[in-house]
Formats: sequence, C-alpha cells, structure tokens
Amino acid sequence: MKKSENTGISFFEKYLTVWVILCMIAGVLIGRFLPGIPAFLGRFEYANVSIPIAILIWLMIYPMMLKVDFQSIKNVGKNPKGLFVTWVTNWLIKPFTMFGIAWLFFFVIFKALIPAELAKEYLAGAILLGAAPCTAMVFVWSYLTNGNAAYTVVQVATNDLIILVAFTPIVAFLLGVGGISIPWDTLILSVILFVVIPLVGGVITRNYIIRKHGLEYLQNHFIPKFGNVTTIGLLLTLVIIFSFQGDVILANPLHIVLIAIPLIIQTFLVFFIAYFSSKKLKLPHDIAAPASMIGASNFFELAVAVAISLFGTQSPAALATIVGVLTEVPVMLMLVKIANNTKKWFKHA
Repeated sequence: MKKSENTGISFFEKYLTVWVILCMIAGVLIGRFLPGIPAFLGRFEYANVSIPIAILIWLMIYPMMLKVDFQSIKNVGKNPKGLFVTWVTNWLIKPFTMFGIAWLFFFVIFKALIPAELAKEYLAGAILLGAAPCTAMVFVWSYLTNGNAAYTVVQVATNDLIILVAFTPIVAFLLGVGGISIPWDTLILSVILFVVIPLVGGVITRNYIIRKHGLEYLQNHFIPKFGNVTTIGLLLTLVIIFSFQGDVILANPLHIVLIAIPLIIQTFLVFFIAYFSSKKLKLPHDIAAPASMIGASNFFELAVAVAISLFGTQSPAALATIVGVLTEVPVMLMLVKIANNTKKWFKHA
C-alpha cells in the first residue's frame, strides 16, 4: 500500500500533549476567575449527562467511526492469529492488568499521598481507560510502523463490535471489585450515547457516501473535511472539564503525576505482552505492530465520556481519564520507535 502524505500523524495529533496541557491551564483559569461559565454550562444536563460535553464528544467519536470499514469483517478468517492477539490482549488481559497496576499504586505505593476515597475514584477512571481499546489513533500508529492497513481495519472493526457487548460488563465487574457503586442505567446509557449512536451514524453515512460518490471520494475528500474536528472537540471538552476541576487540581497538582505513573507502566506492559506474543506466533511485523498498538493505546474519548456520565465533570474519575489523554501520544510515539527499531525480530515470520 502506498503511503499518502495525509495518512500520518497530524500537527495537532503530534503535539496533543502540549494542547492538553494548555487546555488544562485555560480550564483551570476559567474556573478560578470566570466561575460563571462552568456554573452556566452545568445547568444543561440530562440523566447526569452534560449536554454541551455530549455534543463535543459526538464530534470526537463520529469522524472516527466513518473510517471503520465493517465490510472488512468478511476477511476475518484470513490469518486469524493477529486478530486473536488483539482480542485476547484487549479483553482478557488489558482491563485486568490496568485494574491491578492502578490498585497497587493508588492504594499501596501512593497510600500516604492519596486519600482512600480519592484513590477509589482514580481507580474508576483507570478502569474505564483499561476497558476501552483504541479504535481511531491506531490507524496513525499502524501507518507509522508500516503496518498492514487492510488488516488493521479488520482489527479495529471487530474491536468496535466487541466493545458493544464487552465494555459494560467488564467495567461493571471491575468497578464492583474495586468497591465502587455501579450505576447500571447510566453505564448502559453512556455506551448507547457514545458508542452505539456514533457507530450507527458512521456506518449509515459511510455507506451512503460510498453509494453516492464512491470509496475514493469518501477516503480522500469526505473524511478529510472533518480534518481536526476530533482533536478540537476533545480540546474544548478538556477546557470545560478543567474549568470544573480547577479546585481539585490546584489542591492536588502532584496527583496528575501520580495518576500518570501507573498508566504509563500499563501501556508499556500491554504493548510488550502483545508484541512478544505476536513474535511467538510468528506473525509478520506489519500485523504484530498494529495489534500491539491497539492493545497499548486507549479509546480515551470513550473513557472520558463515560467517566463524565457516571461520575460527573467535577469527578476525580474524569480527571484520571484525562491524564490518560495527556500521556497517550508521547508514550505511543515511544512505542512506535521501539517497534520500528525491532523489525529484525520478525524477519523470519
């Protein structure tokens, strides 16, 4: 497959950590000096879901769903070992290692620094990140590691379908183990709002555009129109969230670093579990690298959305998911470099 210039990581995506930090600062300043703004936005809620943030989250997730070709699932039987690595890593390993690592750090290693009630909410945010495997940015990571683009599409498409049935029970189970009350109605509503509706909308739009104008128009003209809509939607969401989170952050600035440590360790651990498993199964590098990237990275847009729905915009759980956004790009770029520097490990695959 020939690489196109617009397939790689964009300027916004490359410096996402910088934009997140700037939005954190902007949000905190708004909350501190313009408290009327978050107070006004906080009035627009339905079933504990902030309507302004819900709209922004749809702007984040909908363009991603346009990129997923569910027709590719008919190829699921071709070279299934790469899919098994993706599925097992994402759904049988990653949520549980995230829970274990986060619990160890928040309740044991950082016990003297994080109060128990706060640790419980940070754990909830980590659980949401661990149960939400990447569905969009993985296309970028696949491109940067010379991944098999067609196979990556199959991996992502099947993953999105598994999210529909696996995300809610896994999150509910781990929240319960962590001693966190489970608002089942809000959890199910969150999945419907932030997975089912954008997924269905993306499929309908994609099929309509392909029928009307063809696949080439969809890929090279229609989807690029959305450009950086996802990133802008995310950044505006962060400004709003941090305007609510200002007091918490100013009171606990060290906590952002403390949350980041287990998240980063988890990312590296899951990547290497999938990567070495792929090597053991003699998968080619162009399948092994994207499979490992899907497991390592998070669908942080979904995690942020569900955290807000379940616990509110001012919750420590929402803050924990945002730290996931903060660490995602720099850590994943490091893993891309590692994958590119170890291609020789797979030369006999």
